[in-house]
Amino acid sequence: METLNSIVGAVNAVVWGPLMLVLILGVGLFLQVGLKLMPILRIGTGFSLLFKGRSPEDGEGQITPFNALMTALSATIGTGNIAGVATAVFLGGPGALFWMWITALVGMATKYSEAVCAVKFREQDSQGNFVGGPMYYIKNGLGENWKWLGVAFALFGSIAAFGIGNGVQANGVAQVLETNFGFNPSITGVVLMVLTGAVVLGGITRIGAVAGALVPFMAVSYIAAGLIVLLINADQLGSALGLVFTHAFTPSAAEGGFAGAAVWAAIRFGVARGVFSNEAGLGSAPIAHAAAETKGPVNQGLIAMLGTFIDTIIVCSITGLAIIASGVWTSGESGAALTSLAFETSLPGFGGYLIAIALSIFAFTTILGWSYYGEKCVGYLLGAKVLIGYRILWIVAIYFGATADLGFIWLLADTLNAMMAIPNLIALILLSPVVFAVTKEFFATKGQSEERTSRSPQ
Repeated sequence: METLNSIVGAVNAVVWGPLMLVLILGVGLFLQVGLKLMPILRIGTGFSLLFKGRSPEDGEGQITPFNALMTALSATIGTGNIAGVATAVFLGGPGALFWMWITALVGMATKYSEAVCAVKFREQDSQGNFVGGPMYYIKNGLGENWKWLGVAFALFGSIAAFGIGNGVQANGVAQVLETNFGFNPSITGVVLMVLTGAVVLGGITRIGAVAGALVPFMAVSYIAAGLIVLLINADQLGSALGLVFTHAFTPSAAEGGFAGAAVWAAIRFGVARGVFSNEAGLGSAPIAHAAAETKGPVNQGLIAMLGTFIDTIIVCSITGLAIIASGVWTSGESGAALTSLAFETSLPGFGGYLIAIALSIFAFTTILGWSYYGEKCVGYLLGAKVLIGYRILWIVAIYFGATADLGFIWLLADTLNAMMAIPNLIALILLSPVVFAVTKEFFATKGQSEERTSRSPQ
């Protein structure tokens, strides 16, 4: 077991190392330039489509465009937004937050391209459900010779889901509730099983409906609490932003419990935690967007890219600035404990419990989102007939996740999670001409339509 742990640890160091981070950033930058910065310039259009997408569009699909984004966000807004940001600041200094922003800005193009390909190359399974994602746009977009690459993605995703999206999340909920409220992990495991079963046994329609109700409430509540913390520390906000931009390009000196960090550390941990949080490039979110009832690929792509913007530019920024502005970033604490300290310092007697509750809800919604991702990966490999059995196995695994020691499982899942990105990024590069052409045609047609409307008699 020790040998296996060492082997997986060595692989993990490579797949989450500098080369992978450069690849993820490089592909995102290539797509952003190829799209002529459209994802950044069209953020307003995306939010307009998201607002309209609360109701079904005149198109094929199973869930509304809004619920598709909420399903994707249910998996991305999670422990990374609380513990991941804090870890990035602890290891890389305040400058890490700047590099998380950069990761998000190029990641918007990646997430847009993923959703465009997911909708364009999706298909219907034997039960009539719309399915898509990297394995399908590899098979249908690149042809039979590349089918093995889609199989690799589905294999990595189906295994990684049980770790990163199930066991690790259940374990996090059990630990935080035991620490703050004294709840027995076994009881937490059973409650999580019941709640998850009530949702995932209903398939993507029920997952989308629950995500559509819970995720906005969850995100808005956390953002509101974070803004209160920033308001309380308003006099330090300017200095905090100064530290972010300064230490993005100059080393952070040791201070208090902070060990200091080189610029490379700010870049490395900012990019790594940014990718871990918003999942741009990993290929998970397009699996949810493929089920959207949308008019076309570009429409859903414009909505999908908002997932990265909301997750990192808004939610992660609030966490990071709260930690820095409150002054606790030099305390020596890390992970969720550091975020908890920032909120507790500003909101005594309440802030710590707030983070515990937020972490629990974030982790629960991540379990829901990843159940769908894993299900579609397994369905691609074995067919739709196995899905009920898969859902039952997923529910049972939650209890073991909540009560077991997941040291090796976490390492294996984290490694496979990163390995999902390799087939996906290769596919995005090869399919980029399709993404660029579809986007150009969409906006050319949209421009002509708007011109005809402006010329028509009132």
